[in-house]
Amino acid sequence: MARASITIREVAAEAGVSHQTVSRVINDNERVSPETRAKVEAAIESLGYSPSAIARSMAKGRTGILACIAPNLTDYTFARIIQGAEQEARQHGYFLLSASAPDEEIFSALIEQLVPSRQTEGIMVINPYADGRFNHLPDQFPVVFAGARPREDAVNSVALDDVAAAVTATNYLLQQGHRQIATITGPMAEDCSQDRLAGYQQALQAADVPLRPNYLVEGDWQAASGFAALHQLMQVETPPTAIFVQNDQMAAGVIRAAAEIALAVPEQLSLIGIDDIPMASYLSPPLTTLRQDFAEIGRLAAQLLIEAVIDPNTQKQHLTLPATLIPRHSTVQIL
Repeated sequence: MARASITIREVAAEAGVSHQTVSRVINDNERVSPETRAKVEAAIESLGYSPSAIARSMAKGRTGILACIAPNLTDYTFARIIQGAEQEARQHGYFLLSASAPDEEIFSALIEQLVPSRQTEGIMVINPYADGRFNHLPDQFPVVFAGARPREDAVNSVALDDVAAAVTATNYLLQQGHRQIATITGPMAEDCSQDRLAGYQQALQAADVPLRPNYLVEGDWQAASGFAALHQLMQVETPPTAIFVQNDQMAAGVIRAAAEIALAVPEQLSLIGIDDIPMASYLSPPLTTLRQDFAEIGRLAAQLLIEAVIDPNTQKQHLTLPATLIPRHSTVQIL
């Protein structure tokens, strides 16, 4: 019986060829000599490799290239999504081309370059609502959103269950006795910020804790906005005893601001974030947060995209992943 974990790269190593050559043999590409084809087929038989249904169904003449467009390629969360997607694509004989589009104009130009020329067979979009870039997506073309839910059913999507994550974060602070709980959101134009705000509000309402408009501050995902937000929150008549920060980078800015104004975390201010980026456990104090599996988001997004490439009529799917609570030392039980 074939071992499911055998990969194209293992077959390539056994045959002494590149993994691209193995993919060509699997897809019956004419650009392979009979001698090379025989070596690859012998390696496939020797290892018991069974090409995936997706790889077998790739039609002759396709490029085997998928594209991923993100606002940038340096952000940790984007990079991890891309890494997970790239690994999954490679397993099925596809190459993932990654590109950055910091604004709507560049995004539109990339779409115009990639789609009409058919240089790519499908597109993954990270952070589609950072601006109006979602308006430039092609019709009748395989598209998947990674890390964001769609506003309509026209595309596949994989994202964190942002509402549930926010409920968990806020409930954790409530269970520790906090009732004066503020939140620092991401940009409110983005759906995930709206969903996390909705989860925060749901948890407070369920606990009969009044919503305070002056406990809501909008950030931009960057540490500097968390830094500024804490200074703003400390100016309200009754400052919060806890803050649900919608991502870890902004939480790092809050911790830095707290140190500057001699506000002890967690003794005077409890903090909880979302993401569990690598630096979260190295902050002082280490940050309590909710971990989301970015690599898994990327892997599933690539899987959905490949399925859509193979069968454009396949039903659209909208997958949501749970977050995992990671308790550390930035929160404390109060009386």
